[in-house]
Amino acid sequence: MNKFVKTAALHNLGCKVNAYELERIGEALVRRGYTLVPFEERADLYVVNTCTVTNIADRKSRQMLHRAKKQNPEALVVALGCYVDTDPAGVEKDPCIDIALGNRDKAGLAEVLEQHAAHLSGETNSAEALCADAAGVKSRTRAFVKIQDGCNLFCSYCIIPYARGRCTSRNAEEILEEIRGLAAGGVKEVVLTGIHISSYGAEKAAEGGTDSLPKLLLAVNEIDGIERIRLGSLEPRTVTEAAVELFTKAEKLCPHFHLSLQSGSDAVLQRMRRRYTTKDFAKSLALLRAAYQNPAITTDLIAGFPGETAQEFEEGKAFVDACDFYETHVFPFSLRKGTAAERMDGHLTQAEKKARADELIALGEEKAKRFRARFLGERVRVLWEEEENVDGTLLMTGYTDRYVRAGIPADSDGIRSGDISVLTPERLSANGQILLADGLYPA
Repeated sequence: MNKFVKTAALHNLGCKVNAYELERIGEALVRRGYTLVPFEERADLYVVNTCTVTNIADRKSRQMLHRAKKQNPEALVVALGCYVDTDPAGVEKDPCIDIALGNRDKAGLAEVLEQHAAHLSGETNSAEALCADAAGVKSRTRAFVKIQDGCNLFCSYCIIPYARGRCTSRNAEEILEEIRGLAAGGVKEVVLTGIHISSYGAEKAAEGGTDSLPKLLLAVNEIDGIERIRLGSLEPRTVTEAAVELFTKAEKLCPHFHLSLQSGSDAVLQRMRRRYTTKDFAKSLALLRAAYQNPAITTDLIAGFPGETAQEFEEGKAFVDACDFYETHVFPFSLRKGTAAERMDGHLTQAEKKARADELIALGEEKAKRFRARFLGERVRVLWEEEENVDGTLLMTGYTDRYVRAGIPADSDGIRSGDISVLTPERLSANGQILLADGLYPA
């Protein structure tokens, strides 16, 4: 390995929490003098923030680590996160991995690298050779903010509680201070994310703590400069009448909610150890739709859970159809070692799981197109983010408050990244995934 590491390439796999954590790690590396380069380029340091939610995620994690070492055999290759926690023996045997840090230790990567460099160089304090220039940190209009980590639910298919541990919530004032800093840096929209954000503050309640997700949301709503707030995935049974009433008091909260369903069959939900029924889920949907006009409601679905009969699948599909989601994220069931689902009877073949997933994906794509089409001819507010080539035309693109992507010709007068403007979409793009408009109005 080179004596002094100068260039670093980062790659993230998995959830928004992983993305948030790797972004913070990247900023810490830049402050210590590293230059960030694309992962495809030759670098002195490669950092892969791994995922283990499925077998495919495990395989992709290994592939990216091996790719990094192949691109530069002399590079220092670092594995972080869930894959490290769930397969320590495999990580230890992998010759491509030089440093491995689990979720509880990954935040200290920059310090570990300093110690590593000091050891190689014989210096007692290599920090003096590293500058604190943060100029390389990428500016942005939207930022993810992690408010908690871990999960206590132990659903029968999920390895995440074993990889991330039990629920732990960040101090509210610490979160608010971070968001104030983001606002000062030009961020207009924050996404409150975590492994199970509905449990925010719960583990401290027994000690007299009063932090909760609705209370935190209302505090974020008061921060100057922040114009939009989004929430990460919500536990369906926590979307109560009282919670929704508090949500509506935060006028900056976008009407965009992710409620993870996983299955539309009550029998399958019970085997999954999900703590709600389809009736409970439908009640939560009704509360949100009564409080907001055309809210964007998205969900996750697992196709082909062990023991899922053809009748259960059809029942589940019919329920998903009735829910009328904006987007559905569909995953064929992936067996994870160490989970209760591993020991269940009635595992389906890969072909059966894929066929059922394909049906749910097709249904979801049709629902998504219909949802986007509702806004044709309507005035919508868009937070502009970046220029993109869409159907051969260079557009400035951004998102509405309902997370529908919108675009306008990039050469339009007075339009810049970070601005919020009003437009009236006239058509969908060729693939039905973006609203296009020619007219632009003051916000």
